[in-house]
Amino acid sequence: MKAIGELVQEHRVIELVLTGLERVAARAEGSVRLEAEQAEKVLEILRNFADRCHHGKEERNLFPLMEARGVPRAGGPLGVMLEEHEMGRAHIRAMVEALPAAAAGEAEAVGRFVEHAQAYVALLRQHIQKEDRVLFPMAARVLSQEDDARLVEAFAGIEREEMGAGVHERYHQWAHELAESSE
Repeated sequence: MKAIGELVQEHRVIELVLTGLERVAARAEGSVRLEAEQAEKVLEILRNFADRCHHGKEERNLFPLMEARGVPRAGGPLGVMLEEHEMGRAHIRAMVEALPAAAAGEAEAVGRFVEHAQAYVALLRQHIQKEDRVLFPMAARVLSQEDDARLVEAFAGIEREEMGAGVHERYHQWAHELAESSE
């Protein structure tokens, strides 16, 4: 399934960003000052690429189609994924809120940023594994080729209309740069 393959590829990009976030948090923890420029770039990618684009594709297109094909939302894997998306958003909001004071060297804010960064990384790494190993194979079983074609078209629409021309690719490039600069 082409649509599922696209989501899996996006997971690999998100994992690069998570590695960058881990390293930003580790350096902040050790120096009690957050690298604001790196943190802002990571948060922009997570908010726009990981959440708005990637999770948007899942929540607005994939999950409703899977539900229509018999995969339960309540008490099922779709409900768990949606709940984890919300948990991730809460961690991102907390990091964004802590960022200005953490960048200024406020120790308590650095601690909050690091705490939420670490929790977000752990949550998303597990979330990605669940989707890659359980949810996406389930989707491949219940969706038809016609469903796949509709998803591919809908995903392209999100990238074009929600993200804008070239933005998706820019975030891919930034993710690779973050991973390389974090080594």
